[in-house]
Amino acid sequence: MLERLVEILVKGLVEHPDQVKITAVESPRSVTLEVRVADSDMGKVIGRQGRVAKAIRTVVKAAAVKDGRRVMVEFMS
Repeated sequence: MLERLVEILVKGLVEHPDQVKITAVESPRSVTLEVRVADSDMGKVIGRQGRVAKAIRTVVKAAAVKDGRRVMVEFMS
């Protein structure tokens, strides 16, 4: 569910949505979502001073409250 949320948010921002890949690395108490985008789209996903990335993380953390698990979102190219 959280992977799908991040996918929708990120694909709406980038020029190459077909290159967006999200991998979930799960542990008993937390989930790390690794978001990979094209090199040319990295600036759009991070935003000025990281504001877009921070907003995405905030939305995902709010959605994860139901699961009771900690969620981390990492952006990679």
